[in-house]
Amino acid sequence: MREEFLHYLWQHQKWKAMKLHTTEGIDLCVISPGRINTDAGPDFFNAKLKIDQQLWAGNIEIHIRSSDWYAHQHHKDNRYNSVILHVVWHHDVEVYREDETSIPVLELNKYISKTLLKKYEELFQSPQSWIACQNSLHKVSKFTTNAWLERMYLDRLERKANELLHDAEQSKYHWEALLFMQLAKSFGLNVNGDAFYQMAISIPFHVIQKSQYDVLELEALMFGQAGLLNQDVNDKYHQDLKQKYLFLKNKFSLVSPVLRPKFFRLRPDNFPTIRLSQLASLYHQNSNLFSDWMKDWEVKEFYTKYRVKASQYWDLHYNFGVVSKSKAKYLSKNFMELIWINTLIPMRFVYFRYLEQDNSEKIMTEMQGLKAEHNSIVQNYSKFGLEAKNALQSQALLQLYNTFCRTNRCLSCEIGNTILKASEKSIRDD
Repeated sequence: MREEFLHYLWQHQKWKAMKLHTTEGIDLCVISPGRINTDAGPDFFNAKLKIDQQLWAGNIEIHIRSSDWYAHQHHKDNRYNSVILHVVWHHDVEVYREDETSIPVLELNKYISKTLLKKYEELFQSPQSWIACQNSLHKVSKFTTNAWLERMYLDRLERKANELLHDAEQSKYHWEALLFMQLAKSFGLNVNGDAFYQMAISIPFHVIQKSQYDVLELEALMFGQAGLLNQDVNDKYHQDLKQKYLFLKNKFSLVSPVLRPKFFRLRPDNFPTIRLSQLASLYHQNSNLFSDWMKDWEVKEFYTKYRVKASQYWDLHYNFGVVSKSKAKYLSKNFMELIWINTLIPMRFVYFRYLEQDNSEKIMTEMQGLKAEHNSIVQNYSKFGLEAKNALQSQALLQLYNTFCRTNRCLSCEIGNTILKASEKSIRDD
């Protein structure tokens, strides 16, 4: 039994059609279960009850066992003095407020259908190879899943916006510098995103601007601050970069971050050497990148204008001093789509919010016009009948998995609620 299920039972009043009584046998009537609280404090606010014909208004606290009240130290917390009912699955001890007045208790296990309980356990508590509801996903209507995925994408966009606004405040709203940090993180992808982000933070943006007209200088800064020039390599290009970097490090008093990029288990095109050279080329070829990116772009125009390549040395290399088959290392269309989705869109959203303009509808339309991303999470959902049709939905599935599915918050999810409601209907029909 999980508290989340008890929250669901209380919120939706899922007990048998019978009169309720407290553990002391007093008549109880729920007029309103209250509003769920997602912050600290009691679980439901502003409930209305009748206890022994007396009208009560206040808060509700829910636990598996009554003794959890003491385990969670609620008897010492004045936020719980307004609790008018303690809803539990098992009543094992009497509970009291901070002022030692007793709290009425409703023991739910006496009022819940065993068939419903069994169905819940089958749906959400049986061991699964991936997520709890995977075998029921295909039964949920497209209307329900599409509406919920839109909500998930907006939640994801809001989360990113809050993080970006915090970084914007730290940088004193230097939007060009903020874009550089976010681009660096995106160029590092999942494996090296944090290392690239630390590299970007460690270089004051005015240093990037001063070096922008010399691509070798930009590469020296980025490679050096990423810790990729620490070794001695018998390679003239590496030696030139290292010499230039040591001069710049001393000139601008740069301190290298601790986190270093990784090569392990990466496709060669995603090696940090290639991605950092491409990032340097992007800034070498484009000044005032932020102001340009805030303009209205057609996707094809964006791809054409910003499809940069790593510098010429990397045509024959993936790592320093190791010659490989000749290949120009351009940014791929798929990679540029990821930049659009993960950097350009959130930056636009945050910047226009800063200007007190709402561009969320435009962003939703843009995302629906981009193809869905391909990753293991999106592919698994597709395998079980929930397929992403566009980038908005693939981003939404990442949010859904990380926020609900991975932590088994099934009953806080509209899809999980729909599945359980369908099972309740089948119980009634039977």
